[in-house]
Amino acid sequence: MWEAERVLRHAVMNGRLPFAVAMVGTSGGIRFSSSIGDADSGRPAGEDTVFRIFSMSKAIGALAALILIDRGVLSPETPVADLLPEWADLPVLEGWDGDTPILRPQRGTATLRHLATHTSGIEYEFWNADVAKYLETRGVPPALSGRKAGLMYPLTSDPGTRWGYGLSIDWLGRMVEAADGRPIDRFCREEIFAPLGMRDTRFEPDGLEDRLAAVRMRAADGGFRPSRLTPPRRPEVYGMGHALYSTAPDYMRFLRMVLNGGTLDSQRILSPETLRLMTEDQMQGLQFRKMISVSPKSSADVDLFPGQPVTHSMAFLRNETAIPGRRSAGSLGWAGICNTHYWIDPARDLAAVLMTQSLPFLDPPVAETYAAFESAVYAGL
Repeated sequence: MWEAERVLRHAVMNGRLPFAVAMVGTSGGIRFSSSIGDADSGRPAGEDTVFRIFSMSKAIGALAALILIDRGVLSPETPVADLLPEWADLPVLEGWDGDTPILRPQRGTATLRHLATHTSGIEYEFWNADVAKYLETRGVPPALSGRKAGLMYPLTSDPGTRWGYGLSIDWLGRMVEAADGRPIDRFCREEIFAPLGMRDTRFEPDGLEDRLAAVRMRAADGGFRPSRLTPPRRPEVYGMGHALYSTAPDYMRFLRMVLNGGTLDSQRILSPETLRLMTEDQMQGLQFRKMISVSPKSSADVDLFPGQPVTHSMAFLRNETAIPGRRSAGSLGWAGICNTHYWIDPARDLAAVLMTQSLPFLDPPVAETYAAFESAVYAGL
């Protein structure tokens, strides 16, 4: 895959990415690995580089819920409020009358499936200006504060009516805690990280500081300056939408488990039946819709496959048609806000990660590099 290597080297040398760590694998093992540039000043990037993976945490949170579905403890139709009664107190924000929010009660019942597919109605402030105004005027802390009060966002639509990207997986993690009794960090360590051998995937970076990459922000001149974006340390509540640190090899073990039908190295994590919830469309007729950024310093707009039907399983975004020269129909993927990216192509027995630490998310140089890297991977197969 020399062309994939060339794409990454060109991107780092020309300042399109600050650095890059990439891996490609199959159900049987790793087929490509490359590390280019410095993860921090004077420290070369490598397979041991630790990343703030932010929303790549979401698929791990979904897996935690799926494990309990596998055991009959939860179901996709479990109402959120049955385990977390405070969910029912979240109002629907319909707009503003001057500086007064227009609020009403929810209609319908939010379920675990709605949380897992981002159709619960709760959205981040990065994608909805009304939510940003609500947090500011009502004194609600942001989700990244790590405070329990930071979960109490208003809904922007009724459950089950449309895609809306936000705190759903934070609430899903709390459903796992309520149903199982263990804190979500302990649950993930015991049920996911230990069985999969994900030794460097953690909720706190203790002991990993000397391998932790620096985050950079794109400057006006196209270069990079330091950024301090990081998950909150020792929060009141670990948000499974953003809480984790990990490495490229660790995350590849998780992705390869999916390719292997729920097992890795003789460790079964999910049954084949429950794995289908993880990999097949679960949006019940709805589809992903373009995410329009209201915070351009944090993220560009997100529409990975314009004009193509895109859905969501109970863990991953899913493209329903093949992308020419790239991933197959039914492929899965997502990313973290600091530009850690991955995809899984079950039809080709392929999974890959492309990881750096930069903002904004998916700005044009990053988006173009990601597409070029993916195309080079498939050209090299």
